[in-house]
Order: sequence, then structure tokens, then C-alpha cells
Amino acid sequence: MRKISYSQAIAEAQMQEMQRDEKVILMGLVQKDPYGSAFGQTKGVSSIVGTERILDMPISEQGYVGAALGAAITGMRPVVELQFQDFITIAMDQIVQQAANMRYMFGGQIKVPLVLRAPTGGYLSAAAQHSHMLESWFAHIPGLMVVLPSNAYDAKGLLIAAIREDNFILYFEHKKLYDKKMDVPEEPYTIPVGKAAVKLEGKDITVVAWSFMVTKVLDACLILEKQGISCEVIDLRTVSPIDEETILSSVAKTSRILIVQEGYRHSSIATDISALIAEKGFDYLKASIALITAKDVPVPFAPVMENFVLPQTQDIVEMVKRILNKA
Repeated sequence: MRKISYSQAIAEAQMQEMQRDEKVILMGLVQKDPYGSAFGQTKGVSSIVGTERILDMPISEQGYVGAALGAAITGMRPVVELQFQDFITIAMDQIVQQAANMRYMFGGQIKVPLVLRAPTGGYLSAAAQHSHMLESWFAHIPGLMVVLPSNAYDAKGLLIAAIREDNFILYFEHKKLYDKKMDVPEEPYTIPVGKAAVKLEGKDITVVAWSFMVTKVLDACLILEKQGISCEVIDLRTVSPIDEETILSSVAKTSRILIVQEGYRHSSIATDISALIAEKGFDYLKASIALITAKDVPVPFAPVMENFVLPQTQDIVEMVKRILNKA
């Protein structure tokens, strides 16, 4: 099977859906070739499907997210891209007040088949205004679904599923993953939104992560395996809704859990999962629930400081060993 990158998988998913359904349109900055978006996520699409349904927008996130929302509720299937997730704050009224609420407020008479894509995350020395992980904000809002693929295979399958979904989906792509290649089928396929994946089976501890943190966790588990420690790794893939069944089933087997999140701890997905385990899986536990998150400061520009603030592979190794020693 051919290997393609995460960004190529995203571009291919959009191209194939545009070829399948003439209602799919792309909106954002520098979407057309030769640019193909800031990180190449639409590169090659306009050369194959043409430019009529690819709309290069002005720098006005509130304006073009609103235009995409209008297109969605009147019959189109827009995929709208922000150049960085950090700029999503400018479009918050359209996302939280309008898109999330419309299907409910109109009694189900309209659908909102809209996908908003955005690069997310740190580890690139891009400083505080270009390094946020904001998925926890949006998981709090009813009417929004939030997807964060951790690899190229999932990126394609989840994006195709998201485009075909009749609800508004926030699809966040980690910038550190764009160049990562793996086997990806050429034909279209879907991965269900809301379903986690067990990336590694183990017996000693469950480690839950998503997005780029899955890479960090798997690297840590290779180190731990050489020390005789068996980790079960769950990639959430979707953080709203959360696949509670897969998490609880794993904790019932391992009796221990560590949640690794790049974002901040306070009011987060990680603390939500902690509450889930405390409410529905407490009797399974042989050790305290543990979390690894970013430190509670804006992400620094200097690499050594950024690495201090954000979770690292060695942090995961040390925390797993600490949990097992406490058990």
C-alpha cells in the first residue's frame, strides 16, 4: 500500500468528497494551487476538481465562517479552514451562538452539514498566539462535535465521515503531524465519529490520549515495554462525544489509568475523563487516576521553555512507573 502524509490524506479526502458530491465546497485562505493552504492540506485539489467550488477568502474569520454556515443551512456541504486554530476566537459568535444552536432552535427543520478545519498545537516554537489546544472549550458546547485525528489513516477516514455528517464538526489537525506518513488506502473510507481506537493492547495500565499526544504515548510505551511494563493505549480520536465504553472497558481490565493531554488541566477533557472514571469505574481502580497536561502558562517561544511547559515522552514514562509503584 502507498504511504502518504497526514496533510496529503486530508487533501485527498476533500478531493474525493468533492468528486463524489457536487455540494461539497472548500472555503479559506490560499486554498487553490499552487499554495494549497498553509500546510498543504488542499494542495492538488483545485488542479483536479477545478476552482469553481474552492473559494479563497479574505482575512476575516468571522465573515467567512458565517458565509460557510449560511451555505450549509441552505443545502451545501462546506469545509471551511482557519489557518491556525488560535484565530478561531474571532469566529466564536458564528460557531457557539449560531452553528451549535441552529438545528435545535429550528426544531430539527434545518441541518448544519459544516466542517471547520484548523491546525492546532505546539512543539514548533510558534509562541503563545499560534500554539493553543482549544478542544476542551468546544467539547463543553452542546451541538458541536470535536475530532482530532492522530495519524494519516485516521485523518482521511474521519474527514470523509465528517463531511458526510449532517451536524457541525470541528476537525482539528496537529501541526506536528502534517509530515508524518503511513499506509493509507487510495479508495474512500470512513471512520465513525465518536469511536475511539485501541492503538496498543496491554494489561498493566490504560493510557488515554488524542492528537499528537498519541505519538508521545506510544514512544513512551516502547520504553516501558523494555522495562517489563505493558500499557494499553486508547486514542480517543473524537473528544465530543467521548467513547465512554472503550475507556471503561480498558480500565476494567488494567485497573489503572493515565490521561495525557497537551492542553491545560483546568476545565478540560482530561478532567472530564477523570470524572467519568470516578463515577462509573471507581470500583475497577487499584491506583489513583493520574493526569499529564501542559503547565498552566501561555506556551513560550523558546524551545527549551516550550518543552518544559508541554508534556514530554519522559514525563509519561516516569508517571506510569510512579502509578505502578503506588498501586
